[in-house]
Amino acid sequence: MSAADTALPLQLRVELTPPPPYRLPHGGADGLLRKRGGILHRLLHHQDEPVVVRAAQTARDRVLIGAWSSTREAAGHGIERMRFALGLDVDVRPFYRAFRDDPAIGGSLRRRPWLRPARRPEPFEALAFAICEQLIEYERAAAIERALVRRLGRSCDALAGTPLRDAPCAEVLAGASPALLQSFDLAGSRAVALRRAAAEVARGRVDLHEDDHERCWRRLRAIPGIGPWTVEMCALHGQGRNDQVPAGDLGLRKGVGRLLSGGDPNAFADEPQVRAFFARYGQWAGLAAMHVLMP
Repeated sequence: MSAADTALPLQLRVELTPPPPYRLPHGGADGLLRKRGGILHRLLHHQDEPVVVRAAQTARDRVLIGAWSSTREAAGHGIERMRFALGLDVDVRPFYRAFRDDPAIGGSLRRRPWLRPARRPEPFEALAFAICEQLIEYERAAAIERALVRRLGRSCDALAGTPLRDAPCAEVLAGASPALLQSFDLAGSRAVALRRAAAEVARGRVDLHEDDHERCWRRLRAIPGIGPWTVEMCALHGQGRNDQVPAGDLGLRKGVGRLLSGGDPNAFADEPQVRAFFARYGQWAGLAAMHVLMP
């Protein structure tokens, strides 16, 4: 990205060897993470400082991450958050060894041994987008998320003319009117829940980065419109909790129902059945759930 190379003066680079096997993910449907020519591009922010991050996998299965910003602190933050988002420190080999012959997920695991939990760089982004995805199909949710990013997402003045935008911050979403959020096709109840959750995060009453995740989840659950599924999505995709399963997910309820019924495509499991099904995967329950969702 030549604009980033020239407009943001400071560059940091780090080359990492993720635990094998590893494959760099594709870009996302929400438009935040973009992949061009095998290189991932993402705009992030450290406080108010923009950071452009690029990541590429080399022929030696190493991953090279570069960050461009105006300060070393911001560039370092960008590398740290993209390292988390790409799962570069997640070693899935113990999971593979334990469950490669599992009757439910073994086939998927052998076909995709590199699969890692999909993550977002910041936990608030995972929380906000989980609210957008409540009770609707993903394609419609992704359209809502793209609209949020276009209208309320953060840009970088030094990168004028580039498509990169960051997700809206908590302060911006807390100040957005419900009518504006509903204009993006977000249901009224979810627009209110998104504003309330953003306000709690912006005011520091909910700290998504605190080490005591359970306390954070209790505070989130106290917000009207934030239920177990939303909290579990935030935990899995934003806080790195691979043991968390969004048990209310319709795809998981259908997948587990099919497995428990011996293949009935019309069977649905309830949430307690989903939780009981994934209990045997322990710390890897969330990753096991991803394999159940895979075709």
